[in-house]
Amino acid sequence: MTSQEIFDSVLKLPETERLLIASRILETLPDEMAIEAQNEDEYLDELERRSGDWQGAIPWPELRASLQTGK
Repeated sequence: MTSQEIFDSVLKLPETERLLIASRILETLPDEMAIEAQNEDEYLDELERRSGDWQGAIPWPELRASLQTGK
């Protein structure tokens, strides 16, 4: 299975499962390669909150924009 096939399969999963996979992948990266958020603790807290409360979740584009602007 190619990485593109894996990616395409993951996109078919519910948002909470995609979030969990993304979080687990980020945990495997060395610190210097990990995605840097302006406030990493806030980012991780939001990942945890969203994985537990997917119905009240903030859409990823909105969260990403908020983290990038520091709001």
